[in-house]
Amino acid sequence: MELPDAPRINPSILAADFVNMQRDLAKIAAADFAHVDVMDNHFVPNLTFGPQMVERIQATSPIPLDVHLMITDPDRWAPGYAELGVASVTFHLEAAADPISLARQLRGIGARAGVAIKPDTPADGLYSVLDEFDQILVMTVEPGFGGQGFMAETMPKLRALADEAKRRGSTVWLQVDGGISDATIEQAAAAGADTFVAGSAIYGADDVEAAVTRLRDRARAASLES
Repeated sequence: MELPDAPRINPSILAADFVNMQRDLAKIAAADFAHVDVMDNHFVPNLTFGPQMVERIQATSPIPLDVHLMITDPDRWAPGYAELGVASVTFHLEAAADPISLARQLRGIGARAGVAIKPDTPADGLYSVLDEFDQILVMTVEPGFGGQGFMAETMPKLRALADEAKRRGSTVWLQVDGGISDATIEQAAAAGADTFVAGSAIYGADDVEAAVTRLRDRARAASLES
């Protein structure tokens, strides 16, 4: 798979119409990845998709899937999602018993390996192992539900990760998820994010394709200025 250049816009299908999923996937064909939030009602207090649904989304989506696992015991369950052929699987650092081993296993299957951290989780423990991951997801809301407000207090952590990645020559992608919109994407891009998950800002727009383009343009301009 040819990887898209930054900035990358990954619409969250948590904001799509589940009854008309194929239609709403078609609407985001101009985006880079479809972001799929898998929640188990244990690690987070919400229940969404499982492997069978992800497999059907994978078969229908016009763009690759970026799967975000908000589940307990990802060491056991994450490889099964990679085996579905999705482009990327991200698990939570807080839930993994052996994140390095799991990332290597995901890569061995053929998926990009991502690790996510909650707003209160420090990032400095990842500095020395940045290249074990293809993507680090800095949550800019508490994981579990869409439509929450952007937590600006997570930006120093993101900036520190970006600075450390640059210092080490790492090519790891830095993703943000939560409250990303026209009003916040420039702030996240200026802090070093290059991959952006947006739900209601895209699916709530009158013109979904135009919303994707506008977010990408805003992120590109902010990253060039920073």
